[in-house]
Parts: sequence; C-alpha cells; structure tokens
Amino acid sequence: MIVIAHVSDIHVDGEPRSVDRTRAVLRYLEELPYDLAAVLVTGDIADHGSPDEYAVVRELLGSRHPLLVCPGNHDDRAAFRAGLLDPATGDDDRPGAPVNQVLRGEGFVVALCDSSVPGKDEGFLEDETLEWLDGVLTGTPHEVPVLVAFHHPPVPLHTPYVDAVRQFGEERLAALADRHPHLTAFLAGHAHTAAATTFAGRPLLVAPGVVSAIRLPWERPDTHPHVHLDLPPALAFHVLDEDGRLTTHYRTVPV
Repeated sequence: MIVIAHVSDIHVDGEPRSVDRTRAVLRYLEELPYDLAAVLVTGDIADHGSPDEYAVVRELLGSRHPLLVCPGNHDDRAAFRAGLLDPATGDDDRPGAPVNQVLRGEGFVVALCDSSVPGKDEGFLEDETLEWLDGVLTGTPHEVPVLVAFHHPPVPLHTPYVDAVRQFGEERLAALADRHPHLTAFLAGHAHTAAATTFAGRPLLVAPGVVSAIRLPWERPDTHPHVHLDLPPALAFHVLDEDGRLTTHYRTVPV
C-alpha cells in the first residue's frame, strides 16, 4: 500500500498564524506511526514570494518522509528555487524556468509540474513543462501508476473566487493524458477547499488549504467574505492499493 500526504496553500508570511498552522500539519505527519511514500506541497508556499519567507519555509518543511514542493501563483520561481531546492535534484537552474520535479518511488511515480505564470494569478502549463511531463510518462513502465500534481486545478470547482484564476490551456494536458493510460490521477491545490472531481477521464483530487478555507457560494451571504479563517488546517491522504485503486481521505489537524 502506497500512502502519499498532500498539503497545499500554506502561505507562509512570517506571521505566527501561517507558521503555527503549517508547523501543526507537518508535526502531525512526522508523528505518524508509519513512513509515508511521499509528502507533496502543491503551491502558494510563500505568501509574497520573498527570500525571507522561503527561509522560514525551509525550516518548517523538514521531514523524515520524502517531500516535494511546487510553486503557486503567490510564489516567485527564482526565490523558490534558491530557497527551497537542492541543486542535487537536477532541477533546471535557470531562475525563471518552470520548477518541475519527479519522484520515482517503489511502485509509483509523482510528476510535480509548475503551473504558475510569473506575474499572473491564473495557471498555465508551459510547452516545456508538457514536454517534460511527456518524457516522464514515456520513460515510466506502463504498469507503474503516475500521479501528476500542480497548483492550479484545470477545471472549475464551483468556487467563483478561485475559478477565475484556475489553470487554462487545459486541452493540451488532456491530449497528453490520452496518450498515457498509466497517468492515474491529477492532484492540485489553489482552491483552499477539499474537492474531488474528474479531468481527462481521471480523478482530480484537490487538497484543502492549510492557511484558510474558501466559502462555497451556497455557504455564505453576499455580505460575508470568501475566505474562512476559523476552520482548522487540513490535508489529504492519497492511497494506492495493491490493485492500483486510488482512495483519498481528508483530515483536519488541530493547531
């Protein structure tokens, strides 16, 4: 059984609230009685994309489990790369290049794609990212499941506040998925709400936000803000069993 923890939208800004909530989630994962196959953190890592914020994040995200992080729309690629990535990972060292990473585990592969667009809030997978992902999928045996993760969901999730800046150009990703049957699921963040839907005939599983939650349209009067600060941080566990079946569990974490 392969268990992958999925965390998103920690928005570390140096203030105690974001730091405490992130620390609580990582402490919860560290105190689990079993090892995880991976921990994924899908974007909006530093709230303002500053080097000082990434220095705090680097301390917070220390883990005994294999851990991968991708940028979101709040992140800065150059500062993200300099502050969080080990050169030994083989990541492209051009400061403005997309931050794409792969984890090849025992019986699974995770491809973490950079859907951020410098200077914009919406998402888009650059051609070089899609070419890189095609290479990862082509180089993975067909019997090995591949999970593809990024920050921006490529479909609307009925959250108008976030859907306006979702991932666009998604038809190119769908066409790539059609060529690779062992692409098992898509994982995303950005929405600050736990969600499960489909894209390109696969599950699309969205991690809840750590720093906050987004109220859905039917949860709030027009006079209430979109952002809900009172709910506890949460995360997802994605489980691949011996038959290749994927199950996702969502957990809240006390602070």
